[in-house]
Amino acid sequence: MQNTDTIWRHVEQKRPRFSELSDRVWGTPELNYAEHRSAAAHAEALEAEGFRVTQGLAGIPTAVMGEAGQGGPVIAILGEYDALPGLSQEAGIAEHRPIEPNGSGHGCGHNLLGSASLLAATAVKDWLAERGLAGRVRYYGCPAEEGGSAKGFMVRDGVFDDVDIAICWHPAAFSGVNKPRSLACMEVDFSFLGRSSHAAAAPHLGRSALDAVELMNVGVNYMREHMPSHARIHYALQDAGGIAPNVVQGQARVRYLVRSLTMAEVLALLERVKKIAQGASLMTETSVTHRVLSADAELVGNDPLEQLMERNFERLGPPRFDEADKDFARAIQATCTPAEIDSAYRRAGLAPIPGEVLAERLVPLSAPEPAGVGSTDVGTVSWKVPTVQARGATYAIGTPGHSWQLVAQGKAPAAHKGLEHVAKVMAGTAAELFADPAQVARARADHAARTADMPDVFPIPKDVPPPLDMAGGH
Repeated sequence: MQNTDTIWRHVEQKRPRFSELSDRVWGTPELNYAEHRSAAAHAEALEAEGFRVTQGLAGIPTAVMGEAGQGGPVIAILGEYDALPGLSQEAGIAEHRPIEPNGSGHGCGHNLLGSASLLAATAVKDWLAERGLAGRVRYYGCPAEEGGSAKGFMVRDGVFDDVDIAICWHPAAFSGVNKPRSLACMEVDFSFLGRSSHAAAAPHLGRSALDAVELMNVGVNYMREHMPSHARIHYALQDAGGIAPNVVQGQARVRYLVRSLTMAEVLALLERVKKIAQGASLMTETSVTHRVLSADAELVGNDPLEQLMERNFERLGPPRFDEADKDFARAIQATCTPAEIDSAYRRAGLAPIPGEVLAERLVPLSAPEPAGVGSTDVGTVSWKVPTVQARGATYAIGTPGHSWQLVAQGKAPAAHKGLEHVAKVMAGTAAELFADPAQVARARADHAARTADMPDVFPIPKDVPPPLDMAGGH
């Protein structure tokens, strides 16, 4: 389709400035809801490209939206730019070398994610204007995907109410349409309050909140035998109550992340976790309160959109990398275990190819279901709007997610090539939807049929505000 070829040229022309944007965001890694420099960089890029810019969406200071065009359908391209804690790493080297001890880093590639999405939206804007077509393209800069569920709060606030189609992507080892499979989840803090005392002179007067946390964790560990095998429960200590062993800890806080295939299953599991917390409170004569921080629904698929995106992948072909790209990827892959490399293939549903370090092939929609999935706040968007996601090859096969190896590859030429490749796919997909509104109608009909019988369980309770004070990860 010549329409698609034309829009790809728009992507090629503007790729350098968006590769630079990606590198700029890589250099200022910021955690959930604190992505002030990254959001500002995206807002500046939107303004420079002539988008109508809105900031502070849904009461979130680091959420930004740019719109271009008039009338017609509204197609949103979603971006992210949050980083992860503890993953500071120099770029371009295949050894662990933090820039800043315990600093943050883009260990999920969101510097690339936001930049490629904005590049795609810019190409679509120019293409619409060039052809004089009705339609509006929006870029949504979405913060706090890593545990903050910002898109869910944006959905709840009506930010996506008039959107017809949503398109997104994620950095990966392989390229192809992302299968719509993820785990619903909810993140909750449990805070225990006891009574401090001298641990030697008057231990009988103390009531240890830390003991309550430990007992709760033991109880949840025993619960694991009696829950669905696809469910996951993780926890991380947020406040141990102090560093002095001779003081009975009067307060302590633990964060729990509960996941399962559906939001209904998550809520049922969470009720059991709450009972265990209450039991720990009774055993230690402490009190316990809980605070819901965030939650994500499971992904809702869309056959027409997935098939359309796959056709764009097939027309474009896989990304291509040069020998320098492969040499660096080979050095990175040498730091990965055989199990990590095997896991990468299993997640993609592909058979290994000996010596393959960067994927110059596409994962077909017909590939087996991925082995092992996480959670994403794109899932909540997909309940509201017909949604499709791509995976774009930007790093060496076997690179663990949320790792220093992934951070090290975030500014590599191979990452920039992957950024351009997936931007073309997203832009081409959007262009075909604008050129043929019947495809938009088919996608919306598919979405309506899928969601007609879904339980009316919004993942984030109505009284829970965006957790602007939190940081963490999914």
